[in-house]
Amino acid sequence: MREGQFIKRNIDRWKNYEEPSQDPDEIAKRFTYLVDDLSYAKTFYPFSNTVKYINGLAAHIYLSIYKNKKEKRSRFLGFWTTELPLIVAKHHKTLLYTFAFFIAFVSIGVFSSAHDQSFVRAILGDSYVDMTEQNIAAGDPFGVYKKQNELSMFLRIAFNNISVAFYCFAMGIFAGVGTLYVLFQNGLMLGVFEHLFFKHGLGIQSLLVVFIHGTLEISAIVIAGSAGMIIGNAILFPKTFTRLQSLTRAARDAVKIVAALVPIFVIAAFFEGFVTRHTNMPAWLSVAILALSLLFILWYFVFYPKKLSRRARL
Repeated sequence: MREGQFIKRNIDRWKNYEEPSQDPDEIAKRFTYLVDDLSYAKTFYPFSNTVKYINGLAAHIYLSIYKNKKEKRSRFLGFWTTELPLIVAKHHKTLLYTFAFFIAFVSIGVFSSAHDQSFVRAILGDSYVDMTEQNIAAGDPFGVYKKQNELSMFLRIAFNNISVAFYCFAMGIFAGVGTLYVLFQNGLMLGVFEHLFFKHGLGIQSLLVVFIHGTLEISAIVIAGSAGMIIGNAILFPKTFTRLQSLTRAARDAVKIVAALVPIFVIAAFFEGFVTRHTNMPAWLSVAILALSLLFILWYFVFYPKKLSRRARL
């Protein structure tokens, strides 16, 4: 696009941005758009006055956001209500195909278990399978969730899951292949695990028990995987940027996404440590927890970002 055409297309919006706004969402939207405009202008018209003009607008908005320390609370709120959802919306395609990969890996686990009984032990280990089958024979198939103290189980699981998420994200530096491998391991394990219970006629019960915590936990791992794939995409497809520039831009988004998953992993670990152990709770209560968890994930990471993104374009 020629510089004149670029200016003509955006000048009215830029002029509008010169007028101050008191709406935090509007300020965040303006800053996000100006950063994108500035990146484009620096790439194609690096020595033009357009770059200086946009940079001045962006700097003015940046100062209006950060000039007063009393605004820290609204900045924190703005991150969760505006900044993060817009970042997620920007990478929805990556999230979608990451989810598709994970479902494929789970399916491989189910298929392989159904056709080779030794595959289950190869993935889950002999001791775990033996313990589970002993629990099933004793009439307490999910007894594994009752063996540890609630608090120690909560802390151990929270630390482990957060570590797995950050590892999955960090492995994206290997052009996304490392992230796919971590997702493959976790998807395979989930597929094998569920097939083990379905084979014993406990499939629905396993879903009602395990997915009390698993809905948030597995969803968060997939989202962490999408953060890793964002890094991988930036390395493989830098577009008009250098690979370093592309990686830097992508890393900013990816780090924010994976860091925001920490509270979700903590809640999932709380469920696993304190709630999942009550395997005889009413089915309606299990369904309610599972459904609310799923609705939250879909709303916050799919529907709300789409709505916010559409509104930001207006």
